[in-house]
Amino acid sequence: MTSTVAEAAQPAARSGDRSSGGARRPRRTGPRRVSPLILAFVLVPFLIEAVWVFWPALQGFWLALTSWDGLSAPRFVGFGNFSDMVSDPIFRTALKNTAIWLVLFGGLSVIGGFGMALLLQRERRGVGIYRAALFTPVVFSLVVTALIWRVFYQPDGLVDTVFRTVGLGNFVRPWLADPDTALYAVIVPALWRQIGYVMVLYLAGLKAVDPALYEAAKVDGASAWQRTRYVTIPQLKGVNSVVLSVIVIDSLRSFDIVWSMTRGGPYHSSELLSTYMYSTAFQSTQLGYASAIAVVIFILALAVILGYLIRAFREES
Repeated sequence: MTSTVAEAAQPAARSGDRSSGGARRPRRTGPRRVSPLILAFVLVPFLIEAVWVFWPALQGFWLALTSWDGLSAPRFVGFGNFSDMVSDPIFRTALKNTAIWLVLFGGLSVIGGFGMALLLQRERRGVGIYRAALFTPVVFSLVVTALIWRVFYQPDGLVDTVFRTVGLGNFVRPWLADPDTALYAVIVPALWRQIGYVMVLYLAGLKAVDPALYEAAKVDGASAWQRTRYVTIPQLKGVNSVVLSVIVIDSLRSFDIVWSMTRGGPYHSSELLSTYMYSTAFQSTQLGYASAIAVVIFILALAVILGYLIRAFREES
């Protein structure tokens, strides 16, 4: 009987060994170890950005409170540079032109880019050619764009030829030399380049919209305009935030194309805050005053973007 019990106990012991050996080990709950390679990919760009971007930006806030010519030691003047802006007619002109640029360049970029995205969102024969044609100007640098359009604006250039061909010869004028048209003449090539970029952003957003929403709207009898207003636009809130940030930043830092075409002239008629900041810093060597203008540009961009985001969050809550 003892041997029988022993023989019966052996399979039980073996099954117990299998069950104990086959049991899963408890999962580690401690922090995962981050690979040094991943840390390098994150920290190295951050350090480069901190040295070349963040630290000079912080220095810019300090220099805005000083009077500095770039050679002698900076002299602390407090908010004197900002108070001088109030009585500076060129600054007021640059601020007004920047507001006009922001409204026209930003507004027309959004309208044009969104309209082109709606027209070219459907996959059909030849649509890729139109997309590529609209996006091609984005590949060009702003300086190259400016050089191309300076040729267009020359006397008897392409623009004048088109006006005369359609019977509007009385509108022909020296576009970049006329204070009444210089700013608006520069906005056109900037739009020529920006609309294609905004179109691509909206095309990416439209691809993410659920087609079932359009089908449901069609069943309810919604027209094309109603589907755009009540389905497409609400679904693009995230893309709108990105587009707004891009447009505001690009508008306030627009420099290359204006400087290459008019240098802010004639008579400061196309002067923007960015071009006035550059000329003040590197032509008049008033680096403290130029830093104060840079702070104003930063505050304007931050105010517009934060204002939109706060409004968007309130509507969602």
